Parts: sequence; C-alpha cells; structure tokens
Amino acid sequence: MTPQETLRQWIDESDNIVFFGGAGVSTESGIPDFRSQDGLYNQQYKYPPEVIISHSFYMHNPEEFYRFYKNKMIFTDAKPNAAHLALAKLEQQGKLRAVITQNIDGLHQMAGSREVLELHGSIHRNYCTRCHRPYGLEKIVSSPGVPKCSCGGTIKPDVVLYEEGLDQRTLQKSVSYIRHADVLIIGGTSLTVYPAAGLIDYYQGHKLVLINKSATTRDAHADLVINDPIGEVFQAYL
Repeated sequence: MTPQETLRQWIDESDNIVFFGGAGVSTESGIPDFRSQDGLYNQQYKYPPEVIISHSFYMHNPEEFYRFYKNKMIFTDAKPNAAHLALAKLEQQGKLRAVITQNIDGLHQMAGSREVLELHGSIHRNYCTRCHRPYGLEKIVSSPGVPKCSCGGTIKPDVVLYEEGLDQRTLQKSVSYIRHADVLIIGGTSLTVYPAAGLIDYYQGHKLVLINKSATTRDAHADLVINDPIGEVFQAYL
C-alpha cells in the first residue's frame, strides 16, 4: 500500500485519532511562519523574531513588539484550508478526539473544530494587564500603537511569548489525549520547538503519522511518514 492508502485505512478503522499540528498547517492559508526572515523583515526590524516576541521585549519595548505582532502574526483575511476543514469533519464523524495546535490563528475553530487545545494561546483572546477586562482581535487591529484598555492599562494578547510557560491545564489535557490515542497524526511541524515537541513522547500506540513537506528529527520513530503538503494530504477526506 502507498502511505496515503495506509493512512486512509488507519483513519477508517479508528475512532480515537488525535492531531497535533504546527505552523505548516496554516501556511497553506497564507499565514507565513514568522521565523522566516525574508528581505522585508530584515529591512524593517532590528531584532530577530524570537527576541521581539519574548516577554522581556514586550515589557521593555511594547511599541516595537506590537509593530511586529500586528504586521507578522495577525492575518485577518486568512481562511481555513483543506487540512482544517478535514479535521473538523473527522471530529464530526466521531473519529477525531482532539486537535492540539501550536498555532495562534484560530483557524481550526473557524473550520468547525470544537475540541481544540491551543498550546501557544490565540490572537483572538486579549486582556488588560491591569483590570483583566477581555478584548477581541478587533481592538488590537484598530488600535494605533500599543492597545490600551478604558482603565488605562495595556492590553496583552493571550499568546505564549518566549520566556513564558505553557498553560499547565492545556498541557495536561494534551498529554492525556496523546497518551490514550490510537492514531496520532502530527502535521506541519518540524518538531523542534519545545516543550510542545516533547508531547510526542507520551504516545504509546503504533500508528504514529508524520506529515511534513521536509524531513523531521522524528521521522525514524514514526510508523508512517508522508512528505507532502498537509492540505493536499487531507483533501481526500473532505
């Protein structure tokens, strides 16, 4: 059987699939990986992206943080692609238990997925650091410079910055889903960002699928490797 046929068989036979995805899931929706330092990036910013979206940089230089954040991490026109839509459909069919994502774009929910564990938070949730009033994405997009609450406090995105820890409840739920999964499908991630990448170690089954355009450090541990665009792979399940 071809890798695609094997994947089809495993999905057909299972009602306990968990999907774990990274930036590659959303690049096909037109959201670039912020780590790719293109020419435009190098002309516009004095610091590498990992520095700009760190907690300490946010605290000391919120203006430059928000300039980068609004320009490079918010894409209001992005729509779910075939991967997002297929995963939502598999959940509706009772096959997929949960989507665990490193992405902050909310496209899984937009596609119709209900059980989405966002390891790195979401651009759609924001809150005042002084009074904790919640704000939607529109407030961030429409505010010039640093968004401010009506109380005068600074509004911070509910996204996990470098130097910040992951939400422990989200992490524990993710570990539980992965540990009990029959089929674990990992897509659109090179599995290099920790601690999220370490979640794969909790999988105890024998149907570990890696879908990524390039090789990953875990290919040798996988039961099935597919080196194709993830939207292309999932197109068959729509």
